[in-house]
Amino acid sequence: MLNHAEFDYVIVGGGAAGCLLAARLSEDAGRRVALLEAGGRDNTMLVTIPAGFWLSLKTGFYNWNYSTEPQKHLNNRVIYWPRGKIIGGSGAINGMVYIRGVESDYDTWAQYGNRGWSYRDCLPFFKKTEGWFRGSNDYHNADGPFKVTRFGVKHPLQKAFVEACQQAGFPYNDDFNAGDQEGVGPLDCNISDARRVNTARALLHPAMARGNLSVVTRTLATKVLIEGGRATGVEVLQNGERRRFHAAHEVILSAGAVNSPQLLQLSGIGPPDHLRALGVKLVADLPGVGENLQDHLVAGLKQKITQPISFMRGTEWHNVARYFVQYLLTRSGPAAYHGVEAIAFLRSRKDLADPDLQIHMTNMMYEDNGRRTIKEHGFMPYFNLSRPESRGYIRIKSVDPRQYPEIQPNYFERQIDIDVMRAGFRMCREIIDQRAFDRLRAEELSPGRSISTDAEIDAWLRANAETIYHPVGTCKMGRDEMAVVDDRFRVRGVERLRVIDASIMPTLVSGNTQAPTVMIAERGAEFIRNPEL
Repeated sequence: MLNHAEFDYVIVGGGAAGCLLAARLSEDAGRRVALLEAGGRDNTMLVTIPAGFWLSLKTGFYNWNYSTEPQKHLNNRVIYWPRGKIIGGSGAINGMVYIRGVESDYDTWAQYGNRGWSYRDCLPFFKKTEGWFRGSNDYHNADGPFKVTRFGVKHPLQKAFVEACQQAGFPYNDDFNAGDQEGVGPLDCNISDARRVNTARALLHPAMARGNLSVVTRTLATKVLIEGGRATGVEVLQNGERRRFHAAHEVILSAGAVNSPQLLQLSGIGPPDHLRALGVKLVADLPGVGENLQDHLVAGLKQKITQPISFMRGTEWHNVARYFVQYLLTRSGPAAYHGVEAIAFLRSRKDLADPDLQIHMTNMMYEDNGRRTIKEHGFMPYFNLSRPESRGYIRIKSVDPRQYPEIQPNYFERQIDIDVMRAGFRMCREIIDQRAFDRLRAEELSPGRSISTDAEIDAWLRANAETIYHPVGTCKMGRDEMAVVDDRFRVRGVERLRVIDASIMPTLVSGNTQAPTVMIAERGAEFIRNPEL
């Protein structure tokens, strides 16, 4: 059975970008907007309660549960890749960290020939959505719906980390989203009134009362409909049946760094040889679709402590239940926040213009993306390189849209990436050795102080590094032959089709990716509503 529905805009993907776009475009009462999401509604406590993201990662609920291909430079390990499959997307299961990146991230995009993409061009769109807890200033806006707050550095381990970083010679930084990013300091997050804030909660939910907005869940997009070089709609699978959603104005893909290139390739837009080999009719020869994949690789040095003050006990199921009850009764306690109070951005070499390492300080020790908790009291500086040079790809394996694509990040393909991570490892040890940790420091659990040479550290990194969930770049914005979209997110060679999500980033930003993705969506809404821009 083939059903039809008529709209002005059809948006594929209800993540950070798609939710914002649906809300913004439906502000025009004369436009009919459809938002299509493969997952379900976000009416669950695991999304609402800040600490619920740990259970989402452990259980795989609301998650595509992707895995990479075996990684040659990580001992052929297959890496778990959680991506949100729910209204809110990965913003419904992430750690709610609010980091924009540094000015040079965006200035570099502009240097690639993308008009109006310097940091100063992007700043107004960061501010447009933001509701910063301290009020408005040159870098922040207090009045936006996307609330940004701060728990503060309160836990003894977090305080010791901040003090130790300064004792090691690193500066204190009170605001990582206002100019200079270097240093250690308190972390900003998307939590308000002890509840998760994402674009679904902040923008989409209020917009759903509008009669011109349709939010359609459990609907898998299978193909962009293209006639005469123009996108006319989207074909989907819904309850086992095929349907078509027609778009009188535009089709917008906001399905993320995996699903947006997958859908383009299924629609005949992408690398011609690969598509022809699978029997996909070529619509647009765009060799860059799915290429340029970048991600932040992370590892955690595990340090035991002398006092029982870590959050290890909080991961035991009877305590998890107790904390959730406490939260429901009082909106307080460990479940009311994400557990990371302090963060650091450091330079692996003094001659660098900007930091190239990011460290999240965690109050417990875990492995396998939090799916295995180490049952000893300790902490873990969780460090990643900010600007990886390794590049991978996303490629469909089949014309069946239900089959997951090949995910090949090529982690550590470039030697410089492991060099930076090794420097990060040594800096974490240097920080732990400072006097601020003297009364807390016990033995190093992993890898242990016997591991000290470059070769030994590299071997440990290859055996333990994993993703910190920041894939981007697979439909990159630019002007070269590998660019997929132009600087207004229009897909090259196909009219009335845009990609607006993290996949358009030419290079990965120096930080977590939700805030930049929200900014990208704000810009996308502006471009669509004002074609002259």
